[in-house]
Amino acid sequence: MRFRSTRPEASVEAPGPTHPETMRAVVLDAPGDPDALHAATVPVPTPIMSEVLVRIVAAGINPIDAKTRAGRGASGAIAAWPATLGYDFSGVVVATPYESHPFPPGTEVFGMTPTPRTPGTYAEYAVVPSLSLARKPTSLSHVEAAGVPLAALTAWGVVVETALAHANQRVLIHAGSGGVGHFAVQFAAYFGAHVIATGSPRNLEWLRELGAAEVIDHTSVRFEDAVAPVDVVVDLIGNTIDDTGTRSLEVLRPGGLLIEVPTGAWPGFRDAASARGIRSTGYKVVPDGSALATIARLLDSGAVRVFVDRVFDLEDAANAHRELEVGHTRGKIVLRVSDD
Repeated sequence: MRFRSTRPEASVEAPGPTHPETMRAVVLDAPGDPDALHAATVPVPTPIMSEVLVRIVAAGINPIDAKTRAGRGASGAIAAWPATLGYDFSGVVVATPYESHPFPPGTEVFGMTPTPRTPGTYAEYAVVPSLSLARKPTSLSHVEAAGVPLAALTAWGVVVETALAHANQRVLIHAGSGGVGHFAVQFAAYFGAHVIATGSPRNLEWLRELGAAEVIDHTSVRFEDAVAPVDVVVDLIGNTIDDTGTRSLEVLRPGGLLIEVPTGAWPGFRDAASARGIRSTGYKVVPDGSALATIARLLDSGAVRVFVDRVFDLEDAANAHRELEVGHTRGKIVLRVSDD
């Protein structure tokens, strides 16, 4: 985070109120199916401490949103109803906690909110911790940028910070065409790893374009029959589908690393990996603005790209959740909240 000078000649006057008292939002009165999401008028949240108030232009949809809506995921942290879901956003700063803040009003930013500790991004405004913000990539629209934060930061943490992707490393990535997966494939390839990705037939050529050296059609090939031993498995599926997690142990070399991302998708993975002499860890996304700024530079350079599969209007969030739960999304689904 780069701070502006606090010398007197660089100071600015604190802006007055630049937002209404109420806003449009999609809320949840209680856990349920997608139809439980509905439009409402709610108060604009009030930032405290180092939080920034952002006008949301677009909001990303993630699997954790659907799990939370259904009463799983992060639903246990919802302190009051109605609740507003949504982590990802791209928008414009409207209020900052102090005059020399590095993201002054008018700055285009993207990032993550600590939902459901605070109201989420399925709304016209959201409060965001300063350290969870980065400047929006200049080459991306707000809709494209909103599809980046949670998925890309998860992939970055898994591939770069945990697997330490490097040349000659063999990395198997399950569900390589999904939100997290399509970033994981690109990051691993960017840092020189030999990437093997599983996907459906329609996504195989696209996965090659993203940087996968090998692709496997999971609908017709048992990956354990087609893959030579690998150093790392990035498991974005777990045992919820065809025991993908357990079968992954068959392709990991002794001392290799299994990274299990979906919470609860394979509760016994640590013991199973340990019994085979394989290292393992789960992973939870860290909403790190500094890492997001690095990702933004990669996006602007063209080394990495985001793919937005579908865009829905804010009031159509229920259908966006239905589309997500079908399970065939390439890249991300995004809600269009307001005009640029």
